[in-house]
Amino acid sequence: MLEILPDGRRLILASTSPFRRELLTRLELPFDIRAPDIDETPQPGETVAALVARLAEQKARAVTQNETSVLVIGSDQAATLDGEIIGKPGDHPRAVAQLQRASGRVVIFYTGLCLLDCASGQCQVAVEPFRVVFRTLTVEMIESYLRREQPYHCAGSFKSEGLGITLFERLEGEDPTSLIGLPLIRLTRMLEAAGVTVL
Repeated sequence: MLEILPDGRRLILASTSPFRRELLTRLELPFDIRAPDIDETPQPGETVAALVARLAEQKARAVTQNETSVLVIGSDQAATLDGEIIGKPGDHPRAVAQLQRASGRVVIFYTGLCLLDCASGQCQVAVEPFRVVFRTLTVEMIESYLRREQPYHCAGSFKSEGLGITLFERLEGEDPTSLIGLPLIRLTRMLEAAGVTVL
């Protein structure tokens, strides 16, 4: 049974990410989770920003089933270095290679966000960029970090909300939650535009 917002609508997060779930919980709104099943293959010539915007919307649309009193949140993220998408490392050797490549450089994260109002058909879509400027990392620093946090399922091989913060020179962006995968500042504005007051 889905929990209901004060206005009678339901809020659905189209994601199985534990990080997005935790972030959405911060807004103290009742929501349910559904797993979107979409093809995430980039289209020929598609920019990274266009990719994450498209996938965020597709995820939101994929979990609706002719429902009308539902708001659906979709989100997608890609990390880039020199314009090339870097994914989740999956294992220790790939994580070492990612962090060695990022050392002393800038990794840009693009987070696509969509709020779909199934009653009106209105679809709000935005892309939040966020720059991570890495310190110069030694092999010892990389090995110590990876042994302690094991961020092998995280794009870029770090968790900024954890010990990964020690890898950075600085962070540049409007919304620190976008780096974790769900831009809450922009989402709050979208929800308010859809008639949901968070505060």
